[in-house]
Amino acid sequence: MATFSFNNIKTSRQYIFSTAFIIVVSLLCYGMSSILGYRVLGFILLISVSFVAMVFDILPVLLAAILSALIWDFFFIPPYYTFQVSSTEDSILLLMYFIIAMVNAALTYKLRRMEKAAILKEEKENTVKLYNTLLNSLSHELRTPIAAIIAATDNLQSGTSKLTAQNKNELVGEIAKASFRLNQQVENLLNMSRLESGFIQPKKDWCDINEIVYETVNRLEENNITQAIRININPDIPLFKLDKGMLEQVLYNILINATLYTPPKSIISIIAQDHADVLEVVIEDNGAGFPSNELENVFDKFYRLKNTRTGGTGLGLSIVKGFTEAMGGSVSLRNVASGGARFTIDIPAETSYLKNLKNE
Repeated sequence: MATFSFNNIKTSRQYIFSTAFIIVVSLLCYGMSSILGYRVLGFILLISVSFVAMVFDILPVLLAAILSALIWDFFFIPPYYTFQVSSTEDSILLLMYFIIAMVNAALTYKLRRMEKAAILKEEKENTVKLYNTLLNSLSHELRTPIAAIIAATDNLQSGTSKLTAQNKNELVGEIAKASFRLNQQVENLLNMSRLESGFIQPKKDWCDINEIVYETVNRLEENNITQAIRININPDIPLFKLDKGMLEQVLYNILINATLYTPPKSIISIIAQDHADVLEVVIEDNGAGFPSNELENVFDKFYRLKNTRTGGTGLGLSIVKGFTEAMGGSVSLRNVASGGARFTIDIPAETSYLKNLKNE
C-alpha cells in the first residue's frame, strides 16, 4: 500500500496548503473570539504554525508564521481591523509571537531534517550490512562448488593413468554435486531478481499436482539425499490452474531446505489437498524444527538461522514466500509438537476434474 507524504508535494502547492490551513484555523478562532481571549487565540495560531512546520518545507512554514502573526494582529488584538497596537504590552506580545513563530518554524524544520538524515544513515548502514551479508554468503556459496569442480577436473586431467574406475566415478560425482549446488544458487539469485523487479506475473495453466510433486521429488533425489520422502496425494485430486514453474520452485526450495537441516534418515512428508478451489500443500519433517523466536524471520530475504551450519544465501524461503504470494496464495510455518517443522501452502485456483484439459 502506497503511503502519502506531504514532502512529495511541490513547493508551490505547499504555499497554498499552508496558507489555507492558517486561514481555516483563523476562521475557527474568529468564531471562538467571543468566549476566548486574544492571547489564547494567539496560542492556538502558534500551535497551528507548529503543525505546518511538521509537514512542510521551511519557506511555506515561514509564510504561515508571518501570515498568522498579521492575522492575529489585525483581527484579534485591540483595536480590531487595524495593524495598530494600542498598548506597549500588546506590542511586546506581538513581537514575541512573531519571533517565537519564526524560531519554532525554523527549529521544527531543522529537527525534521535531522530526523530524515538519521533515517537515511540507518538505511544506508542496513544496505551496507545487507550487501556484506550477501557478498559473504555468495563468496562462500559460489566459490566452494567452483573450487570443487576445478579440483576434481584437475585430478581427472592430470592423473588419468593412476586413477581407478572408482576414483573417476567419485570425482565425476563430486563435479555433479558441486554443479548442482552452483546451479541452485544461481537459480535462487535469478528468481530473487525476478521478484525484486516487481514485474513477475504467474503464467497459469492446468496442472496435475501429482505430476508436479513427483517431478520435484525426483529432481531432489538426484542429489542423493539421505532423507526419506513420503507423498500422500489422492490420485483423483483435480487439476489446478496455476503457474507450474513457480509451484515447482516453491516445493523444491522447501524440500531442499528440509534435506539440509534435518538429520539423515529423517522423514519428510508431502500432503496435497483440495479445499473449495484452494490447493493446500503441507510439507512436514520430523527434525528439530525451527527456534521459536526465529519463526517470523525465516521468510525474510538473506535471513539465516543463528547457530546453524555455515553456507546458504538466505534466499530460498524468501523466494518461497514471494512466488506463493505472486500466485495469490500464502505460506506459513510452525513447529510440530512432536518435533519437526510444518510448511503449509494455500493457493486459490480454478479446478477441473476433466483430465483432458491438462494439455489445452
